[in-house]
Amino acid sequence: MKKTVRNNEEFDRRFDAGEDIHDLIDMSKARVTRPARKVRISLDIGEPLLNDIDRIRAAIGVDRAALIKVWLHERVQLEKAKTARG
Repeated sequence: MKKTVRNNEEFDRRFDAGEDIHDLIDMSKARVTRPARKVRISLDIGEPLLNDIDRIRAAIGVDRAALIKVWLHERVQLEKAKTARG
């Protein structure tokens, strides 16, 4: 018999507790995703902007490249959403 889960918090709690959650997952809707091929780029930016980025990343404790990737991703998603709205 398939168990039901009321919300994401319950699912997370059960997963974190090490419970078997396989009966909570509808595998018919599962899909395999493959990571995109990474391409290295070079980017020239001004020192004041780099200093600002470094201050922010140091304050939140993340790597510079990771922070820039997250910001780029967020901006691209925003632009895609605006384009989709028309």
